[in-house]
Amino acid sequence: MDVLERIDQQVKGNAVVIYMKGTPQFPMCGFSSRAAQALQECGVPFAYVNVLADAEIFENLPRYADWPTFPQVYIDGELVGGCDITLELHASGELKRMMEQAVAKQTQAQADETG
Repeated sequence: MDVLERIDQQVKGNAVVIYMKGTPQFPMCGFSSRAAQALQECGVPFAYVNVLADAEIFENLPRYADWPTFPQVYIDGELVGGCDITLELHASGELKRMMEQAVAKQTQAQADETG
């Protein structure tokens, strides 16, 4: 599978996903740490991809959404942005609302598939 297809599956297969340096428990960069912390504080489950553990994703993710830096946060299949935008959305309360809506939408879609 092509790396861009793999990224697309991750973005569309998870209601919320952060591409970061390290993991939420062990971030390897301050920006990734702050963005992951904001997501965690929302109390909504999210997926993560450690770009340092996958050279193909590290090299190609900037092409996927034309966003050159890490972290990258995707909600409901759309790029939200990096650290600064994520922190602004969190401060306003918008991040939690967006995450909750995306998880609810994904849960409903999965329920519809199983009938």
